[in-house]
Amino acid sequence: MSTEPEPARLLVGPTEVARYVVDPPLDARHGPRPYLHPVRTIAGTVVTGALPADHVWHLGASLAVQDVNGANLWGGRTYVRDVGYTWRDDHGRIAHTGWTEQAADRLAHDAQWRDAHGRVLLTERRRLAASAVAPDVWRLDLTCALTAPPGHEVRLGSPATNGRPGGAGYGGFFWRAVADGEPTVFAADATGEETLNGSAVPWLAMAGVGAGGAAYTLVFAGLGPGDRWFVRTAMYPGVCVAFAFDRPAVVAAGDTRHGHYRVWVADGTLDRDRAAALVAAAP
Repeated sequence: MSTEPEPARLLVGPTEVARYVVDPPLDARHGPRPYLHPVRTIAGTVVTGALPADHVWHLGASLAVQDVNGANLWGGRTYVRDVGYTWRDDHGRIAHTGWTEQAADRLAHDAQWRDAHGRVLLTERRRLAASAVAPDVWRLDLTCALTAPPGHEVRLGSPATNGRPGGAGYGGFFWRAVADGEPTVFAADATGEETLNGSAVPWLAMAGVGAGGAAYTLVFAGLGPGDRWFVRTAMYPGVCVAFAFDRPAVVAAGDTRHGHYRVWVADGTLDRDRAAALVAAAP
């Protein structure tokens, strides 16, 4: 019998569009944390991947950072300067500590970002909401507030800030997609992984084909000050609002880092004009 708690659900009208697992019983090396999976289009196409063979620690849509004051809250091997990826006993977890709201179309809860010894690095308040946009499109809004403890600043880093070349500045709000074949990625005036990885365009879209052969498009927005897009299409399908793409991000002692991430989940393949229109029409 599985010991995994029953996930919460997000609905758009009568349709379940996502499940939210807040306390997964995972090996510490997978970076246990709350995550959304499966996320579906209104027609039912699954657009997230979780525990994939290529990167087992990729968990649907989640917040995850590989270096939080030296703690790995991403999962997998840690990138060590002048050494490379190394298995270390440095894996923390993002622990759900209590619900503050549960409704059909919205969820809110508190969490603690903890290191391998259980020490609290950051406290978090997170809210998720699902809303209908069109008969074939719904939108996820995820807001979060990450607060550093009094007297201790918190440094958020990435493999890139720890010396890895090649634009590997991942870590932040990460969406592991699922695709049959390589998806396409585009923005208003740019196309492709090489162009968009590390960029700061206002929005970008990933269009792919799900495992059942149905096309979908995801449109992402929500970069904060200093954030960049981390994009993968060739190695695997994924998009991340990266907090520390090329330099560490610091949450000063007692301060709060705010984020608001939006993802439009659409059936079919959207063109640039419709993707841009979705973003422009958002309140």
